[in-house]
Order: sequence, then structure tokens, then C-alpha cells
Amino acid sequence: MRSVEEHLKKILELVEPLPPYEQALLDALGLPICEDIFAPLDLPGFDNSAMDGYACHRADVVDASRENAVVLPVVGESAAGQTKAYALPRGQVVKIMTGAPMPAGADAVVPIEWTDGGRARVSVMQAPERGQHVRAQGEDVHKGDRLLNEGTLVGPREAMILAATGYARVRARPRPRVVVLSTGSELREPGSPLGFDSIYDANSFAIAAAARQADAIAYRVGIVSDDPHELMATLSDQLVRADLVVTSGGVSKGDYDVVKEVLSRFGTVEFTEVAMQPGKPQGFGTIGDDATPIFTLPGNPVSSYISFEVFVLPAIRRMMGRLPYRRPMVQAVCMAGLSSPRGRKQFVRGHFEVTPRGAQVTPVGGHGSHLIGSLSQSNSLIVVPEASSGVDEGATVDVLALDRNF
Repeated sequence: MRSVEEHLKKILELVEPLPPYEQALLDALGLPICEDIFAPLDLPGFDNSAMDGYACHRADVVDASRENAVVLPVVGESAAGQTKAYALPRGQVVKIMTGAPMPAGADAVVPIEWTDGGRARVSVMQAPERGQHVRAQGEDVHKGDRLLNEGTLVGPREAMILAATGYARVRARPRPRVVVLSTGSELREPGSPLGFDSIYDANSFAIAAAARQADAIAYRVGIVSDDPHELMATLSDQLVRADLVVTSGGVSKGDYDVVKEVLSRFGTVEFTEVAMQPGKPQGFGTIGDDATPIFTLPGNPVSSYISFEVFVLPAIRRMMGRLPYRRPMVQAVCMAGLSSPRGRKQFVRGHFEVTPRGAQVTPVGGHGSHLIGSLSQSNSLIVVPEASSGVDEGATVDVLALDRNF
């Protein structure tokens, strides 16, 4: 059997980052930019007022006090976005609003609270310092400053500085389009009637949800029966909108393992056994004229989901250029002992929490790959190495914390 590390290495060697292109700013949220970004202008772009008040020459009001107010004529008004340029002579003031440009020559702003609020003439009862309540041009960002490094994820704060400096678009790799389908004649859509030997399709919902959570664009195709012609036709139809395809089911050694049957002669998919539990039967390769990567995951629900976490998620992140490709492991104290088959890396469902005593993880449910109830109650996977036959209570273990952003 191939090790988990060997299988993932082959995947990441084959999957390539998608070509970047200019994207609208909000469309690029969560994506890494593919170039260094430099400021094309100063921020602020002009001297402006930080307060509602009166723009003045500080020398004209330096002696102002409540006992000895300085009275000056108000010769104009400056409001943000709706004013003409002013040149302010000595001995006069301009009423000014927050964000409005400073008149030429003015070197301070008297807050309205320090005055009587006059319109034609104003009594100033306290003097500002030179430059006080003035936002100077370029005090935040200078033209030519490096704003963001290549590889920076676009989030709300990055979107703010990009928009503030005039960037409507940014160069980034697109979100991969992931086509998800489940195979099996026994599968039914949720909400439809069940026969005595049928089950609802949960895999495609879980995989599509996980792909969306990874910031990919997921297309859930739904269910394909165990008919090779139907599977081949579905794949051919879907490849036009796929950067990556994920199937579940039909990869074991049974008579109706249709995915294995079809892809063994249609594409470059290699089917192998990986030394892991759950998730031993795996398939990966390319399909179609564009060599679209395709993952064929096992049909048992827990196996399918864990296989996505271990193999598909890193591929999606590589396509977007997001680092790290793999979900980082954290360490925690295992609150109960558990056994593990030697020779396979085991992924045990667990509940992870950070307590005043440190990080702890408690195994949840059994090891069966069909036990989705316990998977829904877990928020982590305890990773037991191949060389280990189990974990003692109180031992420190590696944990994949599934709900943590990275």
C-alpha cells in the first residue's frame, strides 16, 4: 500500500495552480493576490480637516481664551466633496467640515466646541496647536509605498486599502470549479421516498459543502447510477465547467464498481490502496482533453469526507495558490485511550477544545466508516501514525482541527 504522504505528494505534483487574471475586488475575497501592490497616490490625497470647526492661521488665534475670545470673520465654507479651493488670508477663518480640504495657508482647525459656532463672525475661545486637527497629505500612505505583498489574502482590510487607493480589480487566481457527483444505484435524493434497499445520498452534499468551505465553486451534480454509459456521459457533459472532479463510490473490488470500470479506460486515473483508515481505496488522475484532475473517493461517507480533507483540500488550495496546502496539525492531550491498526495512519473522529488546562481532544464514536452520526458530533480528527498501535489516555496527539480557518 502507498502511504498517505506518498499519495498526497503525487497529487500535488500533478495539480497545477490555476492561471491568474484581473478580478473585481469583491470577487477576489479570500484569494491570494498574484503581484505586489504599490500605492498610486497619497493617502490622504490632500490636507483635510479631522474635525468640524474653523480652518485658521494658528498665529491669529494663539492668544484665544474663554476670558479673552478672539473674534474673526468667517469668509467661506469647506465641505467634503462639494467645495471650491480656498486661499485663506491672515485674520480670517473658513468654516470647515470633517474630511473637507484645508484652505491654502491654513495650518490648524479650531473645533466647533472651542467657539460660539458663529456664521458670519466667530468667537474663538481656545487655540489649537499648529497642525492640530489636520490630516496631512500622505501621512497614512505615500505614493509608491508597497501596500500588499504577493500572496497576501484579500480580506476586508486588504479590500479597504485597495479600494481607498483606487484599485477596482486585482490580479488573483480564480476559485477552482469543483464538480461533485455520487455513484450508486441504491442512492436517492434527500426528500424522495426510500425503497427497502435504498439510502439517501449524503456524500455529494458533504463534499460540495466542504469544497465551498474551502472557497471553491462547487457544482453538485448529484447521483449517477451504476451504469457505465450514464457515468461516461455525465463526466463528458460536466468537464466543460470543471477545474477538478470529485466522485464518491464505485472504487472498490465489487462487480458494480462502475467508476473504476469506466475510468480504467477513460483517462489516466490510477487506483491504489493507501495505508490509512478510513479511506484505503483511492483513485486519482486526469480526464478529458484538458487533463482535468479527478479524485475518485470511497463510497462510505466517513471515508469520503476524510479523503477530501486529506487529499482534495490540499489540491484545491494549490489551485488557488493558498498556503499552506494542508490543514496544519495542532497538539492536544487525548482524554481517552484508543487502539489503531499498525501499518495504517488512522484518522479518529474527536472533539477538540482549548481549556484553561490546555488543548484537549476526546475520541467520538466508533471507527466504522459508515458512522456519520459520530462524524457530525466531531470537530477534529486525531491522527495516529502508522507505526502506532494505539494511544494511551493522557498522551499528546496530533489533531486536525476541522473548524479552524487557515
